[in-house]
Amino acid sequence: MGKFLDLFNDFMSIKLFTVSDHSLTIGLIVTLVVSVTLLLIVAEWVRKLLVNKVLSKYQIDMGTRQAVGTLIKYVLILAGMFSILQTNGIDLSAFGILAGALGVGIGFGLQNITNNFISGLIILFEQPIKVGDRIEVGGINGDVIKISARSTMVVTNDNITIIVPNSQFIDSQVINWSHNDRNIRFNFPIGVSYKEDPAKVKKIVVDAALENDGVLKKPAPDLLFRGYGDNSIDFDLRVWTSEYTNKPKVLQSQLYYEIFKRFNEAGIEIPFPQRDLHLKSGFFKKEIEE
Repeated sequence: MGKFLDLFNDFMSIKLFTVSDHSLTIGLIVTLVVSVTLLLIVAEWVRKLLVNKVLSKYQIDMGTRQAVGTLIKYVLILAGMFSILQTNGIDLSAFGILAGALGVGIGFGLQNITNNFISGLIILFEQPIKVGDRIEVGGINGDVIKISARSTMVVTNDNITIIVPNSQFIDSQVINWSHNDRNIRFNFPIGVSYKEDPAKVKKIVVDAALENDGVLKKPAPDLLFRGYGDNSIDFDLRVWTSEYTNKPKVLQSQLYYEIFKRFNEAGIEIPFPQRDLHLKSGFFKKEIEE
């Protein structure tokens, strides 16, 4: 047993390379790997504890809790890395050359990674978007489920997860449908025949909207007279919702089904595009004679 321990100690003491009179052995590398792994596990555990246990006791929204937890995690990892290196006798100044080389690498090949990382910190501090927000950026429309150091995960209505670089939220125009709250207003177009009474149409449409559970009662739904179309008088049904923020088409479909049913019951005509064709008989008579 003692001989085995001696062999093990000799193996762990093998020098791999030397940096500024400091030798890095296999044992030191193993210690660093284990220490860093434990540090990452503990930092993630602390983040989850803060988000799900400590901060959840206060009136703080989920996005803010996630941001605070992520910042604390980064601070713990940074402080832990310095502590691990110093505890194992590694002089941080010995890595000056490596840091210089890393700086050159960042300048040439790692610009995007650095840009995304800094953008992630800006997002966490300023919170233009938070976990749970409904956003639209670069043609992508979905809910934010995770904000990490380099990228943000967005889930679409089709349950497709799209990974968006953080820099896109800083450099591009971002539409945040739920930045202040989840109450969103939608406008759905409706057209009826010219022979119909607009006041009667308004009552039917607004009553149908009020009976939909997804439509907020305050602010109340309203029907705006938009104008005179080619074949119809046109309205905009204006409704507020917090339940269908990420599913406007579903709400529109529900309302249209109910409105169509009530229009049929009330005998209100929904027009379709049509054209009147006028023929001059004299023109055809002239063509025949020729």
